[in-house]
Amino acid sequence: MERVRLVHGNGGRFSHELTERFILKYFTNDLLAPLHDGAQFPVTAGRMAFSTDSYVVQPTFFPGGNIGKLAVCGTVNDLAMNGAVPQYLSCGLILEEGLAFDELDEILHTMSDMAKAANVQIVTGDTKVVKKGEVDKIYINTAGIGMIPDGIDIGPHRVKAGMDIILSGAIGDHSIAVMGQRFGLDLSDALKTDCAPLNNMVHAVLDKVGPQVALLRDPTRGGLGTVLKEIADQSQVGIKVEEAAIPIHAEVQSVCDILGYDPLYLANEGKVVLVVDQSVTEEVLSILHGFEEGKEAVLIGRTLDKNIGKVGLQTAIGGVRLIDLLGEDQVPRIC
Repeated sequence: MERVRLVHGNGGRFSHELTERFILKYFTNDLLAPLHDGAQFPVTAGRMAFSTDSYVVQPTFFPGGNIGKLAVCGTVNDLAMNGAVPQYLSCGLILEEGLAFDELDEILHTMSDMAKAANVQIVTGDTKVVKKGEVDKIYINTAGIGMIPDGIDIGPHRVKAGMDIILSGAIGDHSIAVMGQRFGLDLSDALKTDCAPLNNMVHAVLDKVGPQVALLRDPTRGGLGTVLKEIADQSQVGIKVEEAAIPIHAEVQSVCDILGYDPLYLANEGKVVLVVDQSVTEEVLSILHGFEEGKEAVLIGRTLDKNIGKVGLQTAIGGVRLIDLLGEDQVPRIC
């Protein structure tokens, strides 16, 4: 089986071979074709969003996805959370000596598929190879840019008391899928990562009721609990959510019950939290339900003009539990 060697990162003949055999095979486009030190492209007047993230998930492959899927969807979704229409991505690869070319090919193929699904192009990048043992097979950095349409203003400053909080679907699937694969647990075949590009769904909402959408957040590392607490702190509102309203798949809840995980703090890679005017809540839910990624979308709570900076979870037994930021990481290296 052919594998990555240190010479594939030296910038010479072998580097060009790797680029041509694998990277250009999936990412070829007019902007990338010059293979210059960066991509050049025209921009229209307006506001641009820029985001970057690095991916070190372990294991590299897991039910429903791999590190390449995370790398594209994660940055696409970060741009979408700013109200931007994602357009261009960069791709930085750090490869471990000995990585099988078959694995690299599958990862890049997945990245290509996800870029097409999100309608973005990967237009520049870089590849480095390090000695065996210095990374865990492959690390990926992606950066992306997108334009923010006129009339869209997304941010904590827009959140006021009396707004509704919508969650686009069940939480915890990604963390449990990765953790199950990592430790060889015998979990249901139905349990897969929720990783998906959300920009098309998000912009379907923004195209209809953009001015009434105050904030968008994806509950990745830190989970839903951390995101809600951050919103309360940054927007200076109180938040109350209903425990019974938060969707959690039975397989995820079972693992949490056995291992003592709190699903509120499990990472998700295909969910969005929306804070919207109450006047458009039903319309937003209807739009979300029209997408596979949003078919389980629900109203989970509201913002308040009291208990500023605090998040209260109305429990099924009638009490109120205060939600704080995630402390110790329950499942590290999940993205």
